[in-house]
Amino acid sequence: MLLEVSLMNEELKQKALNYHAEPRPGKLGVAITKECNSQHDLGLAYTPGVAVPVGEIQREADLAYRYTNKGNLVAVISDGTAVLGLGNTGALASKPVMEGKGVLFKKFADVDVFDIEVDADTQEKFIETVTAIAPTFGGINLEDIAAPHCFEIERILNETLDIPVFHDDQHGTAIIVAAGLLNALEIQQKKIGDIQIVCLGAGAAGLASMDLLIALGAKRENMRLVDRKGVIFVGREGINKYKGRFAVETKDRTLADAMRDADVFIGVSGPNLVTGEMLKSMAPDPVVFALSNPIPEIMPSVAHSAREDLIMATGRSDFPNQVNNVLGFPFIFRGALDVWARTINREMHVAAVKGLTALAREPVPQEVLNAYRLEHLEFGPNYITPLPFDPRLREYVASAVARAAVDSGVARKPYPAHYPQEIKAMNL
Repeated sequence: MLLEVSLMNEELKQKALNYHAEPRPGKLGVAITKECNSQHDLGLAYTPGVAVPVGEIQREADLAYRYTNKGNLVAVISDGTAVLGLGNTGALASKPVMEGKGVLFKKFADVDVFDIEVDADTQEKFIETVTAIAPTFGGINLEDIAAPHCFEIERILNETLDIPVFHDDQHGTAIIVAAGLLNALEIQQKKIGDIQIVCLGAGAAGLASMDLLIALGAKRENMRLVDRKGVIFVGREGINKYKGRFAVETKDRTLADAMRDADVFIGVSGPNLVTGEMLKSMAPDPVVFALSNPIPEIMPSVAHSAREDLIMATGRSDFPNQVNNVLGFPFIFRGALDVWARTINREMHVAAVKGLTALAREPVPQEVLNAYRLEHLEFGPNYITPLPFDPRLREYVASAVARAAVDSGVARKPYPAHYPQEIKAMNL
C-alpha cells in the first residue's frame, strides 16, 4: 500500500483527498430510520415512549434485536497496528480505512457500521475495550490488527462474547482464496485432497487460509508454509506456536525447494519473490495465487510466459481473478445478523466458500457485464470468483451462511422465510 500511494500521481492524490473531504468530511453518516416530525413522534422516539422498549429489553435481552438497531449494526474495530501495507499507523490514522470498510458493508449488504479506532498499547486493553462496548452491536469485524496478537484477540473475544467476532484479514481472505482455489482446481481437473500446496507468507491471511483449506479436505502433510527464513519444518528453531502447527517432515528448506512439483502456490507476502523458473518447476496445470498488493509475488505477464497451463489470481482489479474480500465479509455478516447468530463458526466459513464457488459457475447476467464493461464472461481460467457488483451474492452467500448458522446451532432465530429455501451451494 505504501508503494501504491507513492505510485499515484499528484492529481490522483488530490482527488483522493477531495473525495474524503468534500462536500462533508468522511465517508459515513447516521440516518434516522423513523418519522420524527411532530411532538407525538418525539414522544415515541424519546421520553416517555422510549421507556417501554427499555423495560422489554431489561426483561429479555434478545429483544434488543427487535427494538433497536443491534441486529443490523456491526462494529469495524482496529488498533491501527497493521493498516493495509502501511504498517503501524496508529489508531487515528486507520480511521479512513475503517470508514471505507463501513461503506462496503452498507453498499453491498445494507449492514450499518460504526467504525471504532481503539488507542490501546496492549492486547489486554484492546480486548477490555471491545468487550465493554460489545452490547451495542450485532457483530464485530476486527480489522488491520498485527499478527500474532490478532490470533489471541479474536480467540478471546469469541470465547467471551455472544455475538459474531470475525477478523477479516484472517478469515475473509481465507474464504475468498478457498472459493477461487476450489474452482481453479475444478478447471484443472485436480482434487483438493491430492494436491501439494505452497503458501508464502505465514501471517494472519496465510495461516487462516491453510486452516480453511484443511477443513475443505487438503492434507496438512502436503502443505509447505514458507516465511522470511524459509520452509517451516519439524525441528526448525524460533517459530511461534501458530506457525508450528504447519511444521512438516521435509528436506525442503527454501521457497524454490518447496515449489518443485507443487500444484498450488498461494502468496500473501511481498512483491517479486517468485521467479518464472520456480513456476516452471511446478506440477502440470498449476494454480498460482499471487496476492501481494500492488505488486504481486510474480507479475501475470511473467507467470504466463513461464507456464501456459496455469490459472492465476492476484489481489488487483486490473487483472482477471481478483481475490477481493468484499465478496465475503458483507454477506457473511448479513447472513449471521439475519439469524441473530452468536458466532461465525467454521461451518459458516465453509458455507460462504460454497456459496461463492457455486455462484461463479452460474451464467453471468447482463447487468454485471454492463457494470464491468464486458461483452462476455463465463466460468473458466479467467473467471473463478464472482465479481463484487453481482447482485446475486446476497442470495448465494448470505443465505448459505444463515442456513449453516441455523444448522450448526448458533442462531437465535429460524432461517428467514425471505431467503431461498433451496441453497444451491450446499450441493457442492
